[in-house]
Amino acid sequence: MICVQLITAVGSARSCYIEAIRKARNGEMEDAQALMEEGRTYFNDGHKAHADLLALDADNQLERIPLLLLHAEDQLMSAENFGILAEEFIETYKSLNR
Repeated sequence: MICVQLITAVGSARSCYIEAIRKARNGEMEDAQALMEEGRTYFNDGHKAHADLLALDADNQLERIPLLLLHAEDQLMSAENFGILAEEFIETYKSLNR
């Protein structure tokens, strides 16, 4: 269940980041920033779920690493990368729109 929470949270974060780039491209910087904040909130929720899984593993409460966990971690890293790129795109669009 924690894996599903992680995937859902970081998927929402990634969607926010992508939409933020689109808003910035259209010159809607306030909306872009709001979406980035929303994305960071979702990402932090996913990051917490990941930390919870790591704690379970450290306590030897996970007998094996489920495939769903590998997918969840992949989605976590993807969302993190999209967040970084979105910040860069927004800054680029800001400088182009000056």
